[in-house]
Amino acid sequence: MAQSKIEAYVGFCLKSGKITRGSGAVSTLKNGVYLIIVDGTAAKNTQKLAVKFKKRFSCPLLICKGDFGSIVNKDGCKLVAIRDAGLAKAILSVNDDNYELYFGGDI
Repeated sequence: MAQSKIEAYVGFCLKSGKITRGSGAVSTLKNGVYLIIVDGTAAKNTQKLAVKFKKRFSCPLLICKGDFGSIVNKDGCKLVAIRDAGLAKAILSVNDDNYELYFGGDI
């Protein structure tokens, strides 16, 4: 299957070390987060944490509908923080049906 642009940008984040994977690791960050991405199949508590992180860092929240663990090269990973402003902007500029921007309400 062909890699989407968002998956390529996430790959760039992985190679540059500008991604934090997992809710525990994201909770230790103080600032410098430009985008939160959460798996759409994540548990309710993880989804609540994603919304909490969105508010804490004042950044957008993107919901993934695809196989999220393989995208971030970590099985079982349901939440990541993108710490590069340019790559976060590039990810948000892509129109992909497997991702949707969170505006409020239930995930």
